[in-house]
Amino acid sequence: MIGNILITLATAASVFTIIMYYMTFRGYENTLKYARLGYHAMAVFVIAASALLLHAILTHQYEYEYVFNYSGSGLPTGLLMSTFYAGQQGSFLLWLFFTVIIGLVLQDYTAKRGDLEYRVMMIFTVSAAFLLIMINPALKSPFNYIWSEATFIQAKYLNPSYLSFPFISQFSFSDPGSKDQFIKVNSELVGLLKANGISITDFIVQGKGLNPLLQNFWMQIHPPILFSGFAMSTVPFSFAFAALMKNDYKDWVKQALPWLTAGMMVLGLAIMLGGYWAYGVLGWGGYWGWDPVENSSLVPWIIGVAAIHTMLVQKKTQTENHPGRFLKINLLLSIGTYLLVLYSTFLTRSGILGDASVHSFVAPGTIVFLFLLLFIGTFTILGIAGIVYRWKSLEEITEGNENLLSRELALFTGSIALIASALIVLAGTSAPIWGTTVEVKFYNELNLPIAIIIGLLNGFSLIMKWRLNSAVSIWKEAKISLIATAFISLLIVLFGGVVDIMLILLIISSVFALVVNSEVLYRVIRGKRIKAGAYLAHIGIAIFLLGVVASGSFTQEERVTLVRGENKEVFGHTLNFTNITPFDNGQKYRFNISVDGGSSVISPIMFIADFNNSLMREPDILSRFTSDFYIAPVGYADGSNASSSGQQLSLSLGDTHTYEGKQITFKKFDFPQDAMSAMMSGGDFKIGAIIDVAYEGKTKEIEVYMKNTDGQRSFDPVEIPEADLSVRLSNLNAAGKIDVVLTSLSADNNSASASQESLTIEASIKPFIGLVWLGVLVTVAGFFITTIRRTKESKI
Repeated sequence: MIGNILITLATAASVFTIIMYYMTFRGYENTLKYARLGYHAMAVFVIAASALLLHAILTHQYEYEYVFNYSGSGLPTGLLMSTFYAGQQGSFLLWLFFTVIIGLVLQDYTAKRGDLEYRVMMIFTVSAAFLLIMINPALKSPFNYIWSEATFIQAKYLNPSYLSFPFISQFSFSDPGSKDQFIKVNSELVGLLKANGISITDFIVQGKGLNPLLQNFWMQIHPPILFSGFAMSTVPFSFAFAALMKNDYKDWVKQALPWLTAGMMVLGLAIMLGGYWAYGVLGWGGYWGWDPVENSSLVPWIIGVAAIHTMLVQKKTQTENHPGRFLKINLLLSIGTYLLVLYSTFLTRSGILGDASVHSFVAPGTIVFLFLLLFIGTFTILGIAGIVYRWKSLEEITEGNENLLSRELALFTGSIALIASALIVLAGTSAPIWGTTVEVKFYNELNLPIAIIIGLLNGFSLIMKWRLNSAVSIWKEAKISLIATAFISLLIVLFGGVVDIMLILLIISSVFALVVNSEVLYRVIRGKRIKAGAYLAHIGIAIFLLGVVASGSFTQEERVTLVRGENKEVFGHTLNFTNITPFDNGQKYRFNISVDGGSSVISPIMFIADFNNSLMREPDILSRFTSDFYIAPVGYADGSNASSSGQQLSLSLGDTHTYEGKQITFKKFDFPQDAMSAMMSGGDFKIGAIIDVAYEGKTKEIEVYMKNTDGQRSFDPVEIPEADLSVRLSNLNAAGKIDVVLTSLSADNNSASASQESLTIEASIKPFIGLVWLGVLVTVAGFFITTIRRTKESKI
């Protein structure tokens, strides 16, 4: 109750603040101080509500539906705290928390810079108000009681000593299939409990717990950083709209730029931390799979980075009487960055990606869905209306003549390339809305030439001078860098065995950017080191792209079965499955694999999660300077049964595999709307995969699926007699991959090999993947230094 009161008061304070700031903008006196008081009151209420929810989680107050659904008493403190944002309501509250904190800093920042405060903070507070509405008690508050709507709770979550009370029987139900007992918790039961001196906290003694996919160290780090980036993206939007309100565009770029660079630094770091989480823990086999949920955060980051570069041009070309070049583009990109964050939220939290991404959020319900649309629509209309209203004034600001050989045009062209990349990713990500999906190669093939162009433009933009250059002067500046680029690229291509022309061009492009930026960085650090940030960030991007080429294009993969005690040669390493070590009170198992006679041990993990009775797999990685030796567990046979014939393989969306002359293509998931909620709650669900089987000039579409019934998983094979084929799903994961077993129906399955204990693994060599992580760290360092520099400049 107190939490909902705090949310309601914060909502009222936000509306009051918006009105007071608007009245200040309209020229009313003595309203600015009330606006500031209103914002501080809203911030206090939000912080108090956040602290209250965290306290409820830490003290296991399961009377709150949100706390019951996402937390549990068996979690360590760090993971228990992370359940704060494990669900819809908590994640919105976390976003709101960071928004109001950033707003306090922004309020002080703008108060010291002329008349910025009331314009910027009015729009910024509108954003906070919408987030408050999303967790309003009338919609989906994290403080709603579990009995506010009748809820059936399994008896295992309840105090058994109270289940024998006579009045409990009228609320008790039994599932005929599983024989599990359920208690209907509603206001009537709560009243009877109170009448008998029993509090609801004594009655409900355990929560459902945290999804095992999220029970990892990075759950404590990745989401808070991501939502910090989301919150910071509101600031450039607010600055752009504030400039439109006053129709004055001279200083807004200088004042907004530090916030944009800081926001993109945080958002970019969050995205790649998510990639590292997927790579090192979730066993996806890579750090990026072009999953729609991944892409939805990437698109606003790309647009934000494009805005940084065009803002730099506007700032550099400003004069006393002219706001600088690319004004309209900068306004559109600053507004677009935040709108795409909202669109990202809609995609991941509306349930609309359920068929395309198996790690999107559960559908929130019709009312919340409509408010998400209203949230996006309001800010889209605000942004577009502001541009349209001022279009005539913006058109009257002449852009001036553009020289083809100038740094301005090179930066602008690079930004256009980034925008093109964002549009490609956005189109592929949004495809599920229209009932279709795109393959991974769609993103790879269309973004590869853009990456090449961006690398070349990055290098040449630094060689060119502002405003005017000649071809002779450019050649004179570039020839040493071009010679060094050719030499280094040739070494990489020859020693790496690269033969694909597009990859060779990307290597040349990345090396060129690396060489030019390193050369400039060397000169800069001998002078004004504060200017080193941009060049350091570009170096990081170049290193990252080289790591992507090496790890993405030259990874070697092989699925092998290791018989216990027997040596197996895999990619030049001798592997021996030695033993199994239980840990975590015997709930999890390390499958120890000796590498090269015991010089190293790799220990992937598998266990059955009580949460939803699903098999969880965690890889283990032997990291070396030049490559990672990556081992992902697939399955374990204890030797009690003979191994059946057939072939196991992993398929990503769009992948095709040939088996005995037949083409097997994974088309899409069949992911029912209620499957995600059932999976999260540990209930019964069914998830399917649509597969095309092409044989003898014919194509047949089949569906293989996994069923979870009464806590037991099952995989039923689909037989195609005319194709002499049986197809069985054996696993699917959040990376969008499925494992299937293909078997010939005419094979003599009775001739199975002798029973042996064995471990099946997916082994891979990922060359120079360390360059990916190094590139990210260097890029973040560059953004950090740039933010410090631009913040100092904004005070001038």
